[in-house]
Amino acid sequence: MAKQLINDIVYHYKLDICGMRCPDPLMFIRKFIRDITLGDNLLIIADDISTIHDVPNFCHFMGHILLFKQTNILPYQFLIKKIK
Repeated sequence: MAKQLINDIVYHYKLDICGMRCPDPLMFIRKFIRDITLGDNLLIIADDISTIHDVPNFCHFMGHILLFKQTNILPYQFLIKKIK
């Protein structure tokens, strides 16, 4: 079931990786996104400062779209659209 996030952007899955430290967040994101449907959105909630750079780089490298990021306050939020 899709849930509304911000400005009518919806997410289909949510992954809370708060408390994890590098490199675990990216490993969990990569494993989780493999199992979701193409075109669906994944909301990631994180508190590791490395995710500020790692998540956008992951999207670029893996060919996904970073739809939204909020890194001004904890927890950080990232919304990824799976396209590959």
